[in-house]
Amino acid sequence: MDYMAEAMTEAKKGLGQTSPNPAVGVVIVNHGEVVGRGFHVYANRDHAEVVALAEAGARARGATVYVTLEPCAHQGRTPPCAGALIGAGVSAVVAAMEDPNPLTAGQGFARLRAAGIAVKVDARHTAEAAALNEPFCFYMRERRPLVTLKSALTLDGKIAAPDDNEGWITSEQARGHVQQLRHLTDAILTGIGTVEADDCALTDRTGLPRSRPLLRIVADSQLRLRPDSLMVRSGAKDLLVAATSAASAERRRVLEKAGVEVVILDGTGGRTNLRALVEFLAGRQYQSLMIEAGSKVNGAALDAGIVDKIFFYYAPKIFGGLQSLPVAGGRGRRRRADAMLFRDVRLHPMSRDEFAVEAWVARGARG
Repeated sequence: MDYMAEAMTEAKKGLGQTSPNPAVGVVIVNHGEVVGRGFHVYANRDHAEVVALAEAGARARGATVYVTLEPCAHQGRTPPCAGALIGAGVSAVVAAMEDPNPLTAGQGFARLRAAGIAVKVDARHTAEAAALNEPFCFYMRERRPLVTLKSALTLDGKIAAPDDNEGWITSEQARGHVQQLRHLTDAILTGIGTVEADDCALTDRTGLPRSRPLLRIVADSQLRLRPDSLMVRSGAKDLLVAATSAASAERRRVLEKAGVEVVILDGTGGRTNLRALVEFLAGRQYQSLMIEAGSKVNGAALDAGIVDKIFFYYAPKIFGGLQSLPVAGGRGRRRRADAMLFRDVRLHPMSRDEFAVEAWVARGARG
């Protein structure tokens, strides 16, 4: 029996409901019998270990605990889980990975070992555990949110036709997958051009519970966002507009009266400073940001160096022509040798004849 695989299944039950904490799953086994299970959701406060220990009761004594992440060793909203395991009298702890949070980072294991509890890291599941909490791990390493550029493209890399853009590029199945990504994301960014063209809402439409609202962000240097737009009308203290000091003070007052938070982030050329926006989000413990925007914002984000990953959905179509918009505008790279490179490329099948490309930006690499 692969008890760690069962612990992973438990952890996945909390996805979308744990930010800014990680998703963690636990299975407690005593003499070959599962006596306790648990997973973490932020609203319930108790961590997965405490939930599983409560179910196991006295049967936790002498048991082996399988957990997807090193038990915490620091006092947060709740006491450290390492102490709870010691107090319950467990005999062994098997974890899928060390906690990247510097407040724990091996200290949980050290406390357990000092109490005479056997500790083992199950390397077979380490990669899966890290992927399960990819934004959390990234945030703990880099102290800023993981930024993913998402786009729907034709096979020739176009995201919009020059005239009529009614309808969708990708299928309903691909668009459903986008909603899953939104559900696992803390914040989403678009540009004012996209809002004006599509009158979009950019909401999480999965209907699944979240630990915090999806923060919707509009890059709008001049505060052109209309108070009667769907973006504003659908707001519930979950809308942020990133503007510049050149924007009208009156427009700012109108938007703030409508419940919109406005932050001034001056960049070069009268544009919103996207790097400063990422730093702003980091200060509020947003661990992931997805960009769903047009050619201009996509190009600006890539040029600013804030993009860490891409998730591109390709449809079996071609627009052609020189006026159809590419996925990333702006100046771009002027030489082949300067092309932006990517690594760890993964292909995801979507509907029939559709696929998505997921890849990490290869920092410092050139074509």
